Amino acid sequence: MKVSDHVLQRLREWGVEHVFAYAGDGINGLLAAWGRADNQPKFIQARHEEMSAFQAVGYAKFSGKVGVCAATSGPGAIHLLNGLYDAKLDHVPVVALVGQTNRSAMGGSYQQEVDLQNLYKDVASDFCETATVPEQLPNLIDRAIRTACAKRTVTAVILPADVQELDYSPPTHAFKMVPSSLGLGQYAPVPADADLERAAEVLNAGEKVAVLIGQGARGARAEVERLADVLGAGVAKALLGKDALPDDLPYVTGAIGLLGTRPSWELMQECDTLLVIGSSFPYTQFLPELDQARAVQIDIDPHMIGLRYPFEVNLVGDARETLQRLLPRLHRKESRAWREKVEKDVTRWWEVMERRAAVDADPINPEYVVHTLDALLPDDAVITADSGSAANWYARHLRLRGRMRGSLSGTLATMGPGVPYAIGAKFAHPDRPAIALVGDGAMQMNGMMEMVTAAKYWREWSDPRLIVAVLNNRDLNQVTWEMRAMTGAPQFEESQQLPDVPYADIAERIGLEGVRVEKPKHVESAWKQALAAERPFVIDFRTDPAVPPIPPHASLDQIQAAASAIVHGDSDRGAMIKQGLKAKVQEFLPGGRRRGGDET
Repeated sequence: MKVSDHVLQRLREWGVEHVFAYAGDGINGLLAAWGRADNQPKFIQARHEEMSAFQAVGYAKFSGKVGVCAATSGPGAIHLLNGLYDAKLDHVPVVALVGQTNRSAMGGSYQQEVDLQNLYKDVASDFCETATVPEQLPNLIDRAIRTACAKRTVTAVILPADVQELDYSPPTHAFKMVPSSLGLGQYAPVPADADLERAAEVLNAGEKVAVLIGQGARGARAEVERLADVLGAGVAKALLGKDALPDDLPYVTGAIGLLGTRPSWELMQECDTLLVIGSSFPYTQFLPELDQARAVQIDIDPHMIGLRYPFEVNLVGDARETLQRLLPRLHRKESRAWREKVEKDVTRWWEVMERRAAVDADPINPEYVVHTLDALLPDDAVITADSGSAANWYARHLRLRGRMRGSLSGTLATMGPGVPYAIGAKFAHPDRPAIALVGDGAMQMNGMMEMVTAAKYWREWSDPRLIVAVLNNRDLNQVTWEMRAMTGAPQFEESQQLPDVPYADIAERIGLEGVRVEKPKHVESAWKQALAAERPFVIDFRTDPAVPPIPPHASLDQIQAAASAIVHGDSDRGAMIKQGLKAKVQEFLPGGRRRGGDET
């Protein structure tokens, strides 16, 4: 047995079923071992190492297991980095296996020699080690997986090419040998009783309780629902926690932040008590004023506790176990006025979303595209969204409920993971449909080529449906609108304008299905066609770049600045003012009614 054989064997013993990877001579030993191991764990070939890392992240997010990716030395290892940082910042367990030049060549400025230990010391700061002798294994693999899972982070094992080819010899019962073992026991830390009592006192004293949950609350759905009922609270969700609680609960206000909803904004502006569960939501300006609310935080990671707000009580513990201990200490609030107000705001918001989706656009309103999907979502769908304006519509128009799962690049907010996330999801759940919402910028950056990956593997999925919806507006839309609203600058076409690409036609040329949609009346039928397809499907929605992804707290002054930028810098598209204001006014005017004069 070679070292490379043992690496794959150890992965199998840990239950790893897939490795998302791309070939290169720096991992030739591993590739040969895969051949000897009958491709177990299965080698999943992306079109680029960055996509391999994104696929590993998507797999880990949707499976709850560790994601594993592999790449060659030098450029391959460098390409992994963006996807690995996405995992690190979103607290996702991913292990990278990276090749390196032969030990004898290190330090000799050899071809593809990169100082990987230094390159990876940040992204894999909790564990990054180089194998120099066979006896370091299996400890390196075991610690990499155990650390990634325990700390929900990225780890890396660097394997020089010549070490991969050495005969494997295990560590012995001897001085300076490190034997190892499999497995990571289950554990759930809980706060001290005194801290729970202090937290209960704060929550019981409040009259207008707001709850903010993130992905750390995903395993505590029942407990969060009970808490919201006892406290009469409204619940907002950080984007990474969008699937942690169903959106069809009447007190769930939806996403919070730049991509969030108006009821979430109002919930935070008017509450007197704040409870944050399993979230490190970064935008303090969307939380209550710093002296407005008494606050409690629950987080499993002591390094992430006490951030973002002056919390009065910080509870370090698993969300589910902590809430189970906290709930008996809470008193049911007799007044339901606050809850009723929250539910009324939520009801009105969904009416606003329906009206915004119905606003005319040229040729198609992107909000209508996503709003139409909402009613058609299969109960077990897995939805991904790319960064950009597509993420706005994912955040605001899709109501995740039941078993539905969804995610995007939360903290890094990188372009490009929408399609590879969905592919990773298909390997995690081959029996469930996956839907990716991506902008044309992300699709051109790398999504289109990952459809080649889908074309290679879709026959292995028991449910072959992987639907990629491209919001094709020929504009890097999110940045265009940020420039207008934040700096009053018109569209800088050299940086923002994109060529029109026949995405559906390309999909068909590589053996998939696709359709281009240029009229609103064809939107619903396109979704239904894709959801009924028996292979991956690309829908090229020709959408209007004039529909603004305006944050829920945007002032009319900011809208005016955006309009002014369009008029003075882009007079040919001055109609975009009307489009932007028509959409925004739906949020301000109850029932969409005019208040008189030219105010609208």
